[in-house]
Amino acid sequence: MQRYFIQLSYKGTNYHGWQIQANALSIQQIVDEALASILRHPAPTLGCGRTDTGVHALDFFAHFDSPEEAKLMDPDFVYHLNCMLPQDIAVKKIHKVVPDAHARFDALSRTYEYRIIFMKDPFEYNRAMLCKNNLDLTAMQQAAQLLFEYSDFGCFSKNLTQVKTNICKIMQADWKAVPGGLEFRIKADRFLRNMVRAIVGTLLDIGKGRITEADLRRIIEGKNRSDAGVSVPACGLYLCEIEYPDTLFVK
Repeated sequence: MQRYFIQLSYKGTNYHGWQIQANALSIQQIVDEALASILRHPAPTLGCGRTDTGVHALDFFAHFDSPEEAKLMDPDFVYHLNCMLPQDIAVKKIHKVVPDAHARFDALSRTYEYRIIFMKDPFEYNRAMLCKNNLDLTAMQQAAQLLFEYSDFGCFSKNLTQVKTNICKIMQADWKAVPGGLEFRIKADRFLRNMVRAIVGTLLDIGKGRITEADLRRIIEGKNRSDAGVSVPACGLYLCEIEYPDTLFVK
């Protein structure tokens, strides 16, 4: 058996997240069924993370094992696999990796984007958050820089999750104006469940003048989820980049 990474992207609107669930449709279920069909054997995947219902991925990795090296390395394999997948899931590439490569635990960093639009746009429906408030972009950008001063982000984590630590290393946190709206980009070595959506919701409270930078410090240091802002809608969130060591990939 050889290990492989499958690199894909998907629009999450019609799915209850990446991870297989008993009574709901997931991206993982669709991908696993397609792989099993084309490979003629079960090839269960393990993803680099679990995106929530309605969250999108521009770049996502999962690993699986298979003895069908000739078939998987055929340039036409990705084409045939994509023919079996729905239009909102697309495979980019199959990577041959070292035997112990792990799509989740070997990731060096993950980068997310959150997209906000200011006017109703039918072409952005389920792809961005509509915000009608006037936002202070400068205040939001300055507040985002406070994230670099902390490592415990329990205040932004979904309650009752089973994690060993709330420690994360933030590597990037920036707002920028784009035509018709705003984008927030954040990169870290790991993220807690619901963390990005809670951070964005809290920074929007600063942009609306509801709280100050001092309040944000108090929220982070208090480590209480109920003190932070509401989680923004999933439709505006995109997992856009996963970084791995080059040594994982077999040339």
